[in-house]
Order: sequence, then C-alpha cells, then structure tokens
Amino acid sequence: MGIYRYTLRRLLQAVPVLLGVVTITFFLSNAIPGNPVDIMLGPSPSQTAAEAIKAKYGLNQPLPVRYVNYVAGVLQGDLGTSLEYGVPVTQKIMERLPPTMLLIVSSFVFAIATAVPLGVISAKRRNEPTDHAARVVSLIGVSTPSFWIGLMLILIFAYHLGWLPATNLVMPWADPAEFGLTAGPGLLDRIVARARVLGIAGTNLLLPMLTLGTLQMAAITRIERSSMLEVLSEDYVRLARAYGVPERTILRKHAFRNAQLPVITIIGLQLSAAFSGAVLTETVFEINGMGRLIVQSIYSLDYPVIMGTTLVVSFIFVVGVILTDISYAYVDPRVSYGERE
Repeated sequence: MGIYRYTLRRLLQAVPVLLGVVTITFFLSNAIPGNPVDIMLGPSPSQTAAEAIKAKYGLNQPLPVRYVNYVAGVLQGDLGTSLEYGVPVTQKIMERLPPTMLLIVSSFVFAIATAVPLGVISAKRRNEPTDHAARVVSLIGVSTPSFWIGLMLILIFAYHLGWLPATNLVMPWADPAEFGLTAGPGLLDRIVARARVLGIAGTNLLLPMLTLGTLQMAAITRIERSSMLEVLSEDYVRLARAYGVPERTILRKHAFRNAQLPVITIIGLQLSAAFSGAVLTETVFEINGMGRLIVQSIYSLDYPVIMGTTLVVSFIFVVGVILTDISYAYVDPRVSYGERE
C-alpha cells in the first residue's frame, strides 16, 4: 500500500471520528445551562422578540431536528450562523484561525529547534553538569503553567524592561500602511517596508511563542533524552564503539534517527495540548485567535461557533495524527503502510 492510499484510508477512517465529535459537541453545547436568547436580548426580553430570534436561528425546532439539519449543513460545508456576530461561522473561523496557527506553528518550531539538540546533548553527556542543567530546565518547563510563564515574561520584558510589546499579534503579511509605513514606488522601498513589518511581527510574536512553546520544549526534551539514552545502550551501538567508530558518527548515523520515533509521537500528541495552551496564551496576550473565540462563544452560548470551532480543531488534530503516522515510515524503514509480509 502506497503512501497516497494509506493517507486516503486514514482520512476515511477519520470521518466517523469527526461525526462523533459533531454529535457529542452538539448535544453537550445544547446541554449548557442558560438560554442564548436571554443573553442576546437581556434578562427580560419581550415574547415577540424572543420568538423572532428563535425562529431566525432555528432554536424553536426540536433538538433532533436541529441535529439533523446541522449535520446536513456540515456535510455541505455550512457550520451555521453565529448567534453573537450574525455572520457565518466559517467566516468567523477564517478570521481567527491565522493568528492561532501562526502562534502554534512558531511555538512548535521554537520547541523542536531547542528541545532536540538539548535532549541529544543531555543524553550524550549523561550525569554531567550540562545534563543536570537540561533536566532542571525541562522539569521547570513541564511543571510551570503556561499562563504564569506568559505573565512573568510580560512583567519582565514588557513592563520593566520595555523591550517587547505585551499585547496583540501582527501578521507577517499585514499591510505596511497599517503601521504608517509608506512604501515608495521602487522595489527596494517595498522590500524595506515589508522587512519592517516582519520585524514588528517578530517582536509581537516572541513572548506568546515562548509562552506556548516552553511546555512543548520541555516535554520533547525529556522524551528526546530518554530515547537517546535507550538507543545508546543498544548492543549495536556498543559493537560500533568496539570497532572504533567515532562517537560523533555513532551519534549522528546510528543513534539519532532510531531515537526519533517516540519524539515524533510526543510532537503529534502535543498538537492538542498546543490548542488548549493557545486559549490561555491568547487570553493573556489579548490575541484575537481561535482560543479567545471559543471562550467568548461559551460565555455567550453561541452554539454554532462552539460546535464549529471544536470541529475545526478536531480536524486539525486528526490531520496532525495522520502526518505523525506517515512520518514513522520515513524515519524508520521497518515501519510499513500496511503491506502484507
């Protein structure tokens, strides 16, 4: 079975999973105490206005009918209309998804770029001061809540030192005119303006990225270290040492790649933790992303937004798991896509 058939089969297997997510989210959302109409119209709405709102959004229909209509809409790409914003849920998600994805992707880049070398060096120099320092850093990162890290970073780098902004997130593709940067007609002027926007985006992204990526960095470091230690104690590694193979060659050619399967697994599983951490990070740094949208929709009992955002996050997680499984076969040739022996 080739990679394309394997990917297609996994995507088809994800369909009942996503249908289960839609079903559970629909009934749990509608079981939340309270009435969205009361929130929209106030504590004492007129009967006429309340009935008009219910009829407009289909809230006057029986729950099973609403469920069937909602599933039919999802199958056609329609996630409903937001009760609070009055716009299609897909439109609201597309507005809020880019900042969250930028935050999550950058935090993963930071976590992997720092955790993998740190874990390898820690395993190579086991029980040396470098190893002890790496273990302390990873332990602090795992045991410290991300929101507390964010508050401390704001307090130090934004409030006391004034080096970095404490709120908001600027997208790298934002229009330079939004920041008062007027690009001239020449190509060089446009490049300079774009570079300044990228600089602004980088400074705004740094603190949220560190806040969200610290937990992932710590978790990946611990797995990388333990996996490298296990591989370095294998018989074939000891045999290579007995033959006089340089330690750097053993580490690079024989140990590192074989130690990455657990690391890939934890990276894939960290995707769900990253989304949950993004909720707190966006709240701390006042970033208008998916996390804040979910929180606001729960407060306002915006059922369509709650269900739509949950479905999108679940879909991204499923895709992440599939990519993780595909990565197994790339890293370890012994892993196949399901061919018969």
